[in-house]
Amino acid sequence: MKSDRLLLRGRLLSFKSEPRSPDDTTSFDYIEDGALLIEDGMILKRGTYTEVIADAGNAEIVDHRPKLLTAGFIDTHIHFPQVQIVASWGAQLLDWLNTYTFPEETRFVEESHAAAMACRFFDLLTNHGTTTSVAYCSVHKASANAYFEEAEQRNMRVIGGKVLMDRNAPDGLRDTPQTGYDDSKELIAKWHGRGRAYYAITPRFAITSTPEQMEMTGALVVEHPDCFVQTHLSENRNEIAFTLELYPKARDYLDVYQRYGLLSDKMLLGHSIHLEDREIGALAETGARPVFCPTSNLFLGSGLFDDARLRSKGIVNAIATDIGAGTSYSMLQTLNEGYKILQLQDQKLHPLRAFHWITRGNAVALGLEDKIGTLEPGTEADIVVLDSRATDAMALRMERATTLSEELFVLQMLGDDRAIEEVYVAGRAQKGGTGRQETSVGRPATGVRTAA
Repeated sequence: MKSDRLLLRGRLLSFKSEPRSPDDTTSFDYIEDGALLIEDGMILKRGTYTEVIADAGNAEIVDHRPKLLTAGFIDTHIHFPQVQIVASWGAQLLDWLNTYTFPEETRFVEESHAAAMACRFFDLLTNHGTTTSVAYCSVHKASANAYFEEAEQRNMRVIGGKVLMDRNAPDGLRDTPQTGYDDSKELIAKWHGRGRAYYAITPRFAITSTPEQMEMTGALVVEHPDCFVQTHLSENRNEIAFTLELYPKARDYLDVYQRYGLLSDKMLLGHSIHLEDREIGALAETGARPVFCPTSNLFLGSGLFDDARLRSKGIVNAIATDIGAGTSYSMLQTLNEGYKILQLQDQKLHPLRAFHWITRGNAVALGLEDKIGTLEPGTEADIVVLDSRATDAMALRMERATTLSEELFVLQMLGDDRAIEEVYVAGRAQKGGTGRQETSVGRPATGVRTAA
């Protein structure tokens, strides 16, 4: 009889806190010959292989040595309906939205299209090591339902919501204050807290919502304080100017959201690049979370995210791909470009903090560090297996690497989906095709399988 327990063997890296320096060894646990015992999608035990095998019973063993096992990556800002416009040429934010994004998102009114794209979307995420996503769907309920339904099939931890937008968008891509409210209420009732799903109330950004819709959004937040809230903030200078034309009484861009009661530690604010001092003070006071989207910021020419300035005020920053203006599904490549953006501002992103950021760090930003982002016993078994010698260039560089930090930096700068040997979502192997539960049973992982 097939065991319902799984033991993964390999080198284990799990963070306990944010590393304060490249030499901070107190912030993480590293076990050279480690093991994780998994049952019912949860990590039961972590330790050395010798310690864990003693309690493994008849667990199936997958030996991933000498690969590195970490918590699965968390992407805190991604646009599900934009999967087919990644790498669309030659525009900055507002023109890019009108030329590419809005026409593409009108297609998601069709349930069959939304469902087909959801399957491919989640395949791409897991193939790149991402096990939790925080996504914008289109204005259509069908897109949100497709996103959550596909995630449920895979038992993935996800957050998402249909966008609210009632102006400055084409026909077929607008709701009204009332329909947006009603659709969001229906989706919250259906999905929030169901399985591993949470709902995010999602006004796209101030430009595409009237004051009436913002009022209705504020009502949703009051009625559902346990839901997340996500939107965009200060990505582009022209966007900021247009926002202040539409909301002339606002003190600044952030004040549009603040005056409707949207700011809290449940709010994720994509980009947050061009911020005034008052806005930074309000973020620090309310606990709202900026989200750094490096590949998107470079691709659209939006500007440089000032991580150090925000962190100096005690603000918790998340990091994300922002597909489809972002140019890679890989959180490793996101770290690569993030490193360069910070270098331009004389800021350093050392590899320990980088890997903390895309695992436990993003979990902290979501308030979910007790569930995801680490390899602690009692947390959900979302795990990525990393191969730091996946390409010839990486293998050549690794011949000269002598420390864990050097290995992580090779992954950070040279890694992509080829460095992802295997991904486990709630203890189920995902690589090699769809990770849907009904098709994943019996698919071998890339490690060596034996019985305990």
